[in-house]
Amino acid sequence: MNTKAVRIYGVKDLRLEEFELPTMKDDEIEARIVTDSLCMSTYKVSNQGEKHKKLPNDLKNHPVIMGHEFCGVITKVGEKWKHLYKPGDCFVAQPNLGRADTFSLGYSFPYVGGEATNVVIMNEAIEKGCLLPYKGEGFFEGALVEPLSCIVAGFKANFHLRDRNDYDHTMGIKEGGALAILGGTGPMGFLAIDYAIHNDRRPKHLVVTGRTQSKLDMAKRLYPVEEAAKYGVTLTYVLTADEDDIVEELKALTPDAKGFDDIFLMAAKERLVTQAEQLLAYDGCLNFFAGPADSKFASTINFYNIHYNATHFVGTSGSNTQDMKDAIALIENKTVNVAKIATHIMGLNHVCESILNLPKMPGGKKIVYSSKEFPVTEVSAFGETNELEKHLKELVDAHDGLWNAEAEQYFLEHAKDI
Repeated sequence: MNTKAVRIYGVKDLRLEEFELPTMKDDEIEARIVTDSLCMSTYKVSNQGEKHKKLPNDLKNHPVIMGHEFCGVITKVGEKWKHLYKPGDCFVAQPNLGRADTFSLGYSFPYVGGEATNVVIMNEAIEKGCLLPYKGEGFFEGALVEPLSCIVAGFKANFHLRDRNDYDHTMGIKEGGALAILGGTGPMGFLAIDYAIHNDRRPKHLVVTGRTQSKLDMAKRLYPVEEAAKYGVTLTYVLTADEDDIVEELKALTPDAKGFDDIFLMAAKERLVTQAEQLLAYDGCLNFFAGPADSKFASTINFYNIHYNATHFVGTSGSNTQDMKDAIALIENKTVNVAKIATHIMGLNHVCESILNLPKMPGGKKIVYSSKEFPVTEVSAFGETNELEKHLKELVDAHDGLWNAEAEQYFLEHAKDI
């Protein structure tokens, strides 16, 4: 069986190629990839090549398929797995294999990744439960399970003293507390806002900062303060600048100006790390969510506060299988609306240049339809130049300008195959 896939050969060397997949073994599964969403992690991979910890050596002779946020349909099942899977089953992939070498699906292997038409999934991934059943309405939502699961993981990882005079901790953000999402106007920040408002464990006060007025306005439109209030959350948006001293301004938004119980830092900036630490209340937890590209990234923090105010720090990267299952349930139950961050679609033919230019591309998540040939298009900007776009525009307009399962189905039926 042939596949068309985006493979990496080295630093900024991405190629869309057609090649033959190996014959599926009895302990493997063949699948057709429907959607993948582009991730900044893949941009970092493209800039580091073999220096990236998840990529193998000798990419020049042994390239690997990119794309770790993918959703697809099983097409053939090896004998070993016929009791669990069957052709036609929809799935989302948990890329994290839990290996010591950190190798993962969509980063490290030659025959499986989201930026491909067809893949062969090896026994190791199936044994570790990396193919998760998915029954959501849209494949594009399935491609957003992995990023949402990273938010779920982050919210779980925060912790607090159960009692001021004890050493036992309770996991998760402080329910009814004050939460700040700093640099929260990117796709991951948007997911964090949605999850903070609609999850069962919610803060009482939520502050979201951003440096760009247009992005902050977009957050306000997608996640209105009135919507948050319905769930008992007082939501405040604050425009900041790199040179601003934001500590006193933001602290004033918390009860008695004591600071935040939980902070999620979504931007890897030294000054912002220092300010975030200063914003913590007693027993406050700072989650450094942003993944810096520089392995020597460091900042100044106040150890006086660590000693006397019991402040503490966590960092999360990726998610585990339970986080993925939780994210699937959040999407299937419509607790979180991931369509709000799906701002662009494209075919596999535009993936290479899109990865290399991802930081410069506007909007939120870019959904790749791996079997299609289609230009990068903002979902709220379809024109009327042809019947396909005209109908997609009608379907998007009917869903408040958001990409949706109905539009996706029409696209899959009528867009050109690659």
